[in-house]
Amino acid sequence: MRMKSGMKVLIIGGTGTLGRQIAKKAIDTGVQVRCMVRRPRKASYLQEWGCELTQGDLLNQDDIKYALKGVDAVIDSATSRPDDPRSVYETDWDGKLNLYRACEAEGVKRVVFLSLLAAEKFRNVPLMDIKYCTERLLQDSSLEFTILQGAAFMQGVIGQFAIPILDSQPVWISGNSSEIAYMNTEDMAAFVIAALNRPQTIRGTYAVVGPKAWKSEEVASLCESVSDKKAKILRVSPSLIGIAKALVSFFQASLNVAERLEFADVSGSGIRLDAPMEETYKTFGLDPSETTTLDVYVKEYYDVILKRLREMETDLNREQRKKLPF
Repeated sequence: MRMKSGMKVLIIGGTGTLGRQIAKKAIDTGVQVRCMVRRPRKASYLQEWGCELTQGDLLNQDDIKYALKGVDAVIDSATSRPDDPRSVYETDWDGKLNLYRACEAEGVKRVVFLSLLAAEKFRNVPLMDIKYCTERLLQDSSLEFTILQGAAFMQGVIGQFAIPILDSQPVWISGNSSEIAYMNTEDMAAFVIAALNRPQTIRGTYAVVGPKAWKSEEVASLCESVSDKKAKILRVSPSLIGIAKALVSFFQASLNVAERLEFADVSGSGIRLDAPMEETYKTFGLDPSETTTLDVYVKEYYDVILKRLREMETDLNREQRKKLPF
């Protein structure tokens, strides 16, 4: 799909796991891309792809005003990082208010916002609460928004399941495992860019999820079968997670950790994070057969990583080989 000639977008959160895929997809489809980043030196790869970089912070209104000059649309995939010591209510919510007020003031009407599925059911989780409130903020504005609600990304499965299983480390599963329709960030990026070229998505909210909902136990079994390694499952009770949240919240420097722990309330809620997608694919003009499935994604990951590990093995001595995870 080629975009309208000369379209220029500002991507917020372009260095994130999803944001970088959106930037790449946009460049590949002929969009001029500007990314506002805090640390340009760490985002040099975006420049290599063809993105223009501008340094800025959503907490600084002048930075936002400068970044918005000359753009036709804004793609907002920004989320505070786990290592950010500040509360998400400061880094995310105050930042959202600044961003969308500036969009209205500068006349940049078109916005694509990346939200989270079922955010309204988990207002006790800070990041979910902010996503919900941002949706309401956009709905009450004059902006021409499209809201995409994701569930979870396949890239997260690697750190939570694939790597620990390969390395014979425990896989932690909390509470009543929810069924989650994981999606590849590349596929989500395709929806984001398609929205820019589909006027019918303006002022619409769409759940955008993967082809199938998986329980944690099913994901672990998938990784076992592909890697030929046995998973060490450790179930964590909700009460234990509650104690951990209470402990870290005593310390200001750990406040962000406490907020992240709240996500155990989502993944262990038993609430199915899935949605029908047939009409959404039609609306966005995309082919569901081109969407990555989790089993294919996990197999491709293990094929690559195991090949690299075996190549490394030829250069290691006997003692070093004993430490390899196969």
